[in-house]
Amino acid sequence: MNETEQQISMEEVIDAAKREQQESVGTDQEEQEGQDEEEEEEPESSPGEKFCRSVLEWTETIVMAIIIVATFFTFFVRIITVTGKSMVPTYHHGDKVLVTDLAGAAEQGDVVIIVNALDEPIIKRVVAVAGQTVDFDPLLGEVVIDGTPLLGETFHIDNGITMLPQFPDVMQFPQTVPEGCVFVLGDNRGNSTDSRFSSVGMVDCRNILGKVVFNLYPFSQLGVVE
Repeated sequence: MNETEQQISMEEVIDAAKREQQESVGTDQEEQEGQDEEEEEEPESSPGEKFCRSVLEWTETIVMAIIIVATFFTFFVRIITVTGKSMVPTYHHGDKVLVTDLAGAAEQGDVVIIVNALDEPIIKRVVAVAGQTVDFDPLLGEVVIDGTPLLGETFHIDNGITMLPQFPDVMQFPQTVPEGCVFVLGDNRGNSTDSRFSSVGMVDCRNILGKVVFNLYPFSQLGVVE
């Protein structure tokens, strides 16, 4: 190959490279212009559309909150209205309490809601648990647990008011609380159908709906149960 042919060949290569570069630049410019046109074509949302979108978002949030609260109160906690006078002075007729079965096993002193004992759920206080022996001291007017009198003041009620009623359906004592059961009394010891009576007896723990953990009403008593 002579020098003239080499020069022509090199010029062709340079010209081809320049054409490719120009075509690439042209393509990039067209793409950028296309993107700019698309951005310009997108209209801004009107105030009405923004308001509707905001309302929809708030509605979704509220609906989800309602579902969560409903699920919580269906499966985890319940609001119970106290009926009757068996827990006076601690609770009165019409009081409202929050009950849950997630607070652990019932222990002495807990206030619980019991089902399948009488016609309606009842509210009582756990006085003895499985393995403890229950008796009554008529002279002291107290319940006796494992040989030790359990004074009324332990549960913020008067001393000397816990008697064994003289009725045909009253159980015989002393008795030991069976496994899986609890012995309950109402704080209004003179007006309470509780474990002293055969109609209630030793309460199977499976019939405990839950513990009272929070006082809702009256508002003067609002707060966590101590």
